[in-house]
Amino acid sequence: MAPPSSPARSFQADRLSVRIFATPEALAVAAAEDAAAVLRTALAARPRARVILATGNSQLRFLEHLTQRSDLAWSRIEVFHMDEYLGMPATHPASFRRYLQERVVGRVKPAAFHGVEGDALEPLSALRAYAAALAAAPIDLCCLGIGENGHLAFNDPPVADFTDPEAIKLVRLDEACRRQQVGEGHFPNLDAVPAYAMTLTIPALCRAGRMIAVVPEARKAGAVQQALEGPVAPACPASFLRRQAHAALYLDAESSARLAR
Repeated sequence: MAPPSSPARSFQADRLSVRIFATPEALAVAAAEDAAAVLRTALAARPRARVILATGNSQLRFLEHLTQRSDLAWSRIEVFHMDEYLGMPATHPASFRRYLQERVVGRVKPAAFHGVEGDALEPLSALRAYAAALAAAPIDLCCLGIGENGHLAFNDPPVADFTDPEAIKLVRLDEACRRQQVGEGHFPNLDAVPAYAMTLTIPALCRAGRMIAVVPEARKAGAVQQALEGPVAPACPASFLRRQAHAALYLDAESSARLAR
């Protein structure tokens, strides 16, 4: 019998490696194992490793397993994240900085945590500073998810740009994205969800040495099907993963349920 963290099925979607697991738990364990291996390899080569982490309900199991591992020298790992709502303080319950402080930074005490300063008094200056921090050294690993509308970070279909020259930018969120935030329980209603956010761009995410996309849950099945079986186009930003040979997509039975193959 295969170990619990082995995929039940795997295949290539163009250049993207796709791994399907029987349960969300098996997916999370496998993704954490593989993420840890990437970071250990980076630490063997350099004094510090650098990782970009996603947030959201779909990442909870994965981050739980990643932060419980005893084989990672977090004191030598720098943590970045992908996005933050414009004007949102880090104390707000829906802040992505708060999410990572509570679920990663407070648990493992990394060498540094670079938070996207959504409530900066000068947002454009904050964007430039974050871009500079990203560019200061290679990013070894990007752990990301896929939104219900196919977004990567907050690159929704209306603003996704596969050749974006910027590393991080200010974007207007589309309604499907904002409804997802309500559905996940982060806001009481649509009007409470900020209309704008700061987000790493798709090229910035893809510049990482390795990419691990953690995508469980039935509510992601439509986006997964479009990403893997539709055209590679900004209408489904996640489709761009199919051009990334250094990326792997981790699915479970529910998120892969609409795939034809």
